[in-house]
Amino acid sequence: MALALGGYFSSGSNIFASSLITVQFWFSSRVAALQDFLTAPRDISSLRQRNSELEAEVSELQAQVIQLQQEVGETQILAALVDFSRANPENQYRAAAVIGRDPSPFLQYVIINRGSNDGILRGMPVVTDQGLVGRVDAVIADAARVQLITDPAANVNIRLQNAEVDASLVGSVTGDLTLELIPQDASLQSGDLVLTSGLGGGYPPDLIVGQVVNVRSRDFDLFKQATVQPVVDFNQLQIVLIIVNFKPVDIAPLEPVP
Repeated sequence: MALALGGYFSSGSNIFASSLITVQFWFSSRVAALQDFLTAPRDISSLRQRNSELEAEVSELQAQVIQLQQEVGETQILAALVDFSRANPENQYRAAAVIGRDPSPFLQYVIINRGSNDGILRGMPVVTDQGLVGRVDAVIADAARVQLITDPAANVNIRLQNAEVDASLVGSVTGDLTLELIPQDASLQSGDLVLTSGLGGGYPPDLIVGQVVNVRSRDFDLFKQATVQPVVDFNQLQIVLIIVNFKPVDIAPLEPVP
């Protein structure tokens, strides 16, 4: 003890302590590595389980976000339709949701969730807050089929607001709208507004249809033609309004037979 207290063993004790520390570090690192090796499978399993739970929560939250976005979109559409009906109090409207589309690429129809039980009749015009959609073509108890103005068999009597000219609007297989029977001396240009004329008894007057985007005129033709851009996006139809107080008039028996 006297020698140790006198510092005669300091060099030896330092060497011994250093060796002991090295040995302890080696053992402790190997033990830690062994513990990590033994606990890693359990940790990976718990991490995978937690990851699955988080993915499920994210999917649920994404579904909620999509649902909220749809609800917001429907609310905005309904608000716009309410504003439109208030701005046009001369008509009575009934709202309907679009629940289906005709699968044929050659027909332009949509199915709505209102039918004869709701007072819907064949021939009633269908609109949105933007403009004319078409008219009811067939009705059952709780649903109806709407022929869009883009359908190849659709024909709408219209007038050009700026030119004060009557013409006929026809659809096509591609969904394009064309103005026909425009007098050659009619003055029209791109941007002219197209409205229903009310002639023929198929639609009430002054419903917005679209705008002229292109005029075709040839000297040897009897009439001009024009392409119309509709104001309604028919690919985004969700909710529409049916004008229920309009009674279509069938003037076919009065038309001369060609």
